[in-house]
Amino acid sequence: MQSDNKSLGGAKSSVAVRERAQAVNTAAVGEQRSLSAEQHRASIAAKKKALKIARGKKTYDTVKRIFDVVGSLMGLMVLSPVFLLISLLIIAERSGRHVFFKQRRLGMGGKPIYIYKFRTMIDNAEDVTRWLSEEQLRQYYSEYKVENDPRVTRVGKFLRRTGLDELPQLLNILKGELSIVGPRPIQESETVLYGKDKNLLLSIRPGLTGYWQAYCSGDTTYTNRKRQRMEIHYVLHRNLLWDIKICLATFGAIVRKVKRGQ
Repeated sequence: MQSDNKSLGGAKSSVAVRERAQAVNTAAVGEQRSLSAEQHRASIAAKKKALKIARGKKTYDTVKRIFDVVGSLMGLMVLSPVFLLISLLIIAERSGRHVFFKQRRLGMGGKPIYIYKFRTMIDNAEDVTRWLSEEQLRQYYSEYKVENDPRVTRVGKFLRRTGLDELPQLLNILKGELSIVGPRPIQESETVLYGKDKNLLLSIRPGLTGYWQAYCSGDTTYTNRKRQRMEIHYVLHRNLLWDIKICLATFGAIVRKVKRGQ
């Protein structure tokens, strides 16, 4: 009888321990869910605040658009002889059928746009597996660019080194698809690299040049996320004075690039 009482007491004690453990687990789960919900709400609030900051510069955006229209019109008129000369050089090289190249990118609000460039690559360059080595393919898929790209023509190397290949994007600026200064226009596949900041990046017009293009260094890559941080920093803190500084820094970056022969 005493043994039965002990067994019964042990069973009751075991049940009590389990009940207490379940209560503790339930409380922990509830606390974790509450914390996760709080973090989710904080994340949404931060994102809304960032978007509000990015979009809340109407006077700046209006003035900037005026500069974009005037600047692109003047650029197209003044540089028309350069357009003609570059076109003749590309035709004379006989490296492909077209003078211009267009590529699908994402504009403001994620709207698909086609940006224009002078063609710097051979025909069928989109077939990357045909032209690039395994190492170059890894770089292409991680950074969306390749050093010593074998697809680039001789004229194309000069155009890229001097930034002249992007002059046709003055047409995109005039059309309102690009701005003179802004984040680099990205491909749809690149949006995943910006994660929760994707909508913030796409809240303004991309640019012909920008903070990343003007100030990036050799270690400013997608992989270490420095590139993403630079683009988002511009979106949040952009202003006319900074845009002017970026334009001047872009010329300096091109000069340094030409001197290095890159």
